[in-house]
Amino acid sequence: MKITIKIKSSLSVLAMLTWTLFSVNITAQPVVALDNWFNRETNAKTGIPFHYLWTDKEFSGYSQWGEIFKNRGAVITTIEKPAKEVLKEADVYIIVDPDTTTESKSPNYILPDDVRTIKKWVKQGGVLAILANDAPNCEFTHLNRLTSKFGIRFNHVSLHPVINRDWEMGAVKALPDHPLFKGVSKIYIKEVSDIELSKNAKAILTENGKVLMAETVFGKGYVFAIGDPWIYNEYIDHALLPESFENLKAAKNLTDLLLGKVKK
Repeated sequence: MKITIKIKSSLSVLAMLTWTLFSVNITAQPVVALDNWFNRETNAKTGIPFHYLWTDKEFSGYSQWGEIFKNRGAVITTIEKPAKEVLKEADVYIIVDPDTTTESKSPNYILPDDVRTIKKWVKQGGVLAILANDAPNCEFTHLNRLTSKFGIRFNHVSLHPVINRDWEMGAVKALPDHPLFKGVSKIYIKEVSDIELSKNAKAILTENGKVLMAETVFGKGYVFAIGDPWIYNEYIDHALLPESFENLKAAKNLTDLLLGKVKK
């Protein structure tokens, strides 16, 4: 009888330990939230949301970037208005190309309440990635009211124009020693806005004196910024983009960079 009790007791302890380890493993998965509030375009023909979304598998989507996150153990999700209760469930929050009136009849602008909520979330340890766009394709006025809190301000310009498929016009080869470009010798960036920096923000990538990518630590959190959606499907697969461009490798590095900033 005593032996049976010990066996049962041991099994119970083992089961509890297994469940504890399983639970820790589940809760340890970082959650990556993609905005679908400030960027809320719909296809004019189908009415289906598209452009820089996890669910968009066309050239315009982020489905391939989403797979990179999932392959690294992250959970991807899409959120609408970034209320406090919503953001507290996210580790990484990605805002891409906020709508202008050309893209949406009634854009959801970044309002003062949004600025306060997102700023506080980053300060407490959130990881924010902002991939804007060039002028006139991005709504900068309200976006800059948010990004300026972190010492980052997008200029209303369009650099790196590319004519038709003259891919080399969008080539950037002078890449710095930064984790984002580990093992990367050339990337493609088309029609990008540059960035003005203040406070503690630092340049990641510059070209001809223009800041194309930036980062900063804010409180316990981290902010990454680029003036282009950059790594959507069209520019990380090679259906069109020549193999010499290493945007896919850079996309994987960016994924690792963002996940590496998540507080354990």
